Amino acid sequence: MRTPMIRRAAPEDAQRLTSLVRTSGAYRGPYAAMVAGYDVTPEYVSRHEVFAAVGTGNRILGFYALILAPPELDLAFVADDAQGAGVGRLLMEHMLTRAGEAGLSEVRVIAHPPAEPFYRRMGAERVGMSPPIPPKVTWERPELRFALP
Repeated sequence: MRTPMIRRAAPEDAQRLTSLVRTSGAYRGPYAAMVAGYDVTPEYVSRHEVFAAVGTGNRILGFYALILAPPELDLAFVADDAQGAGVGRLLMEHMLTRAGEAGLSEVRVIAHPPAEPFYRRMGAERVGMSPPIPPKVTWERPELRFALP
């Protein structure tokens, strides 16, 4: 796979971003309720720092959404068939650079439990646990923090 290009997501990408969220293999089984019916709306894409990794044929391989106030990585997804190819690392490096350019000193992440090892490899530190938010989220989630230089 050639290195994807990172570009600002556009409102017209919302449907493809929603598809990445809803079809994520990481949210099968007990985690499925969290993404069932989830929509990444054009308004959301316009309002936040949403960037996509784009591959051959303008295919969106992954994306992240950074909220600046308060600073939080709200969404981060990589297509199942693109995982393990460095797309997630590329997106996180871009997110940290973008957060630094925006003047942030840290970025909070409430992680999907299976994703915690990935975020820790990217340099995040666990600072606590976030409680369940029923009815969709019935499990604790790791709270992590990226410290920016």
